[in-house]
Amino acid sequence: MAAACIALGSNLGDRRRLLQEAVARLSAEAGEVTALSSFYETEPEGFDSPHRFLNAALVLETQLSPEELLRVTQRIERELGRVGKSSDGRYADRPIDIDLIFFDEAVIDTPELTLPHPRMAERLFVLDPLCEIAPDFHHPLLHCTVSELRERLSR
Repeated sequence: MAAACIALGSNLGDRRRLLQEAVARLSAEAGEVTALSSFYETEPEGFDSPHRFLNAALVLETQLSPEELLRVTQRIERELGRVGKSSDGRYADRPIDIDLIFFDEAVIDTPELTLPHPRMAERLFVLDPLCEIAPDFHHPLLHCTVSELRERLSR
């Protein structure tokens, strides 16, 4: 079993219901959700929108490989109404976003998947919920914990 840290976000539609549905589907299809953060309301980052996000994080115990888990998360996004992924640094409103942040201490860099998530250390909307449920999770490239990453952004 591996521990995967996953970030969730929604800024279109019934945000709370979409996040709850994503959590339920991950639990049913990918493994056991062992921790779930509170929901955090945040401003859009990287683009302008009048729609605020609802964000959360969870820890999932899974027997899937990182690539299999990615395929499950992408399918769940599509089934919950996500039409396209962000590309070339262009972000847009979306009903659901499911991002793999960590998969144990795996380091992966392929065209399909980069782990740990390359921008997670810059994003309070990822670090705040993750700090709530996994503050001691170790970043294998930055050699510090999630709570230390969060503290760095506060300075």
